[in-house]
Amino acid sequence: MTVYTPPTLATPRLWRDDPAYAGLGLLIGIAALPLLVALALDPRQFQDEAVWIKPLKFHAALVIYLFTLAFFARWVPEATRASRLWRWHHAAVVFAIIGELLWIGAAAALGTASHFNTSDPVWGALYSLMGLFAVILTSASLGTGIGIAGNRAMEPVLRLSLVLGLGLTFGLTLVTAGTMANMTGHFVGTPVTGARLPVFGWSREVGDLRVAHFFATHALHGVPLVGWLMAGRSGGRAAVWAGAALYAALVLALFWQGLSGLPVI
Repeated sequence: MTVYTPPTLATPRLWRDDPAYAGLGLLIGIAALPLLVALALDPRQFQDEAVWIKPLKFHAALVIYLFTLAFFARWVPEATRASRLWRWHHAAVVFAIIGELLWIGAAAALGTASHFNTSDPVWGALYSLMGLFAVILTSASLGTGIGIAGNRAMEPVLRLSLVLGLGLTFGLTLVTAGTMANMTGHFVGTPVTGARLPVFGWSREVGDLRVAHFFATHALHGVPLVGWLMAGRSGGRAAVWAGAALYAALVLALFWQGLSGLPVI
């Protein structure tokens, strides 16, 4: 059995292997600080929630997403990372993410909705454009997965888990987010009391498609964890395939639950 040594979180590697995503992640984290000040000073609410909560959630989610991809970039062959296609795709993703955050932040400043806002032609057009931007930023996971797939020198079980996890992140997110985008909101049903799960804000009364969407976006963490634990072990590949299948089944079950109008808790 091959002895496998897990990688360490060597922070300087993030900047060397993927400076675009690591730099943007840091910038987004710093940009969240004024939002925290706004949250403390601005008492306005929208749909029973402080107007600055949503931008803060997106900042936090994208920081995690970008630093995760920057960490995974160490396994993308150097020739791939130096290619023109890789650089142009990164530029498109960075542009899309900045556009998404500006849109969500502007809606919060105006005290209105960003998502599902078709109240006038301008907001309706922006919502459609941001849907395209969301596909582009989600494709960052697919691009990283394709890059890692070409690394034949990498430990095979870990490579498989990363490729599957990153691929599932893209595919499952397109299904869950794409379905939501074609609806009038993320609730399936009409909440009465407004009871929600703390921190996440998911409805405890009706179906909430954000639950499945959340788990879909974190396939890039869940599936590689199996590969990390099983790398270099007998039956590692089978365990990764089983883990990926179970994770996809979980997301689809949560998606079906939400579409059926049933709360997660």
